[in-house]
Amino acid sequence: MGDRYFPNEMPDYIPETATAAVDETITERNNEDSLTKLLSLPYNILSQRLKASALELKDTVVRETWGMSGKRVKDYSLYTGALGTAYLLFKAYQVTKNQNDLNLCSDIIKACDSVSRDSGRVTFICGRAGVCALGAVAAKHAGDGRLLDHYLAQFKERAVVDEIIKAGRLTRKEKCPLLYEWHGKRYWGAAHGMSGIMLVLMDLELTPDEVEDVKVAIILQVKEMNRIVLCIGVMGAPGIALTLAKAAEVFGDKEFLQAAIEAGEVVWNRGNGEYLYRAKAFACFLHDRAQELVSEGKMHGGDRPYSLFEGFGGMAHLFLDILEPSEARFPAYEL
Repeated sequence: MGDRYFPNEMPDYIPETATAAVDETITERNNEDSLTKLLSLPYNILSQRLKASALELKDTVVRETWGMSGKRVKDYSLYTGALGTAYLLFKAYQVTKNQNDLNLCSDIIKACDSVSRDSGRVTFICGRAGVCALGAVAAKHAGDGRLLDHYLAQFKERAVVDEIIKAGRLTRKEKCPLLYEWHGKRYWGAAHGMSGIMLVLMDLELTPDEVEDVKVAIILQVKEMNRIVLCIGVMGAPGIALTLAKAAEVFGDKEFLQAAIEAGEVVWNRGNGEYLYRAKAFACFLHDRAQELVSEGKMHGGDRPYSLFEGFGGMAHLFLDILEPSEARFPAYEL
């Protein structure tokens, strides 16, 4: 398998300079490339550029995934489908308070609700749980109490916990008290692996024996860290870092915090970053070069090129997160 990353050739740090604001075109000058100049912009100017780019991308994503489909939903998932578009609209609404974005978000969620009603998929990213969760949040912001109650009534937390724990214990091994499979394989990542499941369980009320099983499962995940090289959130270090950071918060163990830092290093050395400057640097890299690299075939545009988790929707989400880094969250996990 070939490398799935671009070598990181950026300096560890490029300071912001007031004079950089004068050059609005960000063109090459004195052997200083466009990415370096972008990174040297004062943050208030850079953030406005990222915001404008994010909103432009948002409009493109909406047009390609909703308008071009005739407002019909085939894939309703947050992962690669229409719900990802709805969430991007909600994210834009949080930043701009544009009521049109919230209204369109609600319309798309209603379409996803209708399509997913008889679906057997119940997971957050790929199933109906995501539809109901985002639906509840959008309804609350829209002041629609009836619709809010409709979505909240779909959730039975304790029953879900019971099923998750039961399923994990059925496939457990001697050393690991909880194990899960996706299409017959075991994954550590966030989308359909251990990390995502453990992250959810740590946010729910558990019995003491369930808490211990979760902790042991995460400890064993830490021991597998040296085998993790992928930088995608679905199966790699970014999603795992989030779970480890949450574990450090819940259990107070320094081992989990250190492992989260190491997962961040895996990401930074092969792709995007954990800390504020590194996140900014990666956002600048995407803003400066992503569309060109995709058009030239040097960067994979994703099987669903406008989706939240595979395409330009995710890039727009990152740009909006950079505007208020302290409010940044994994897409829709914390609404």
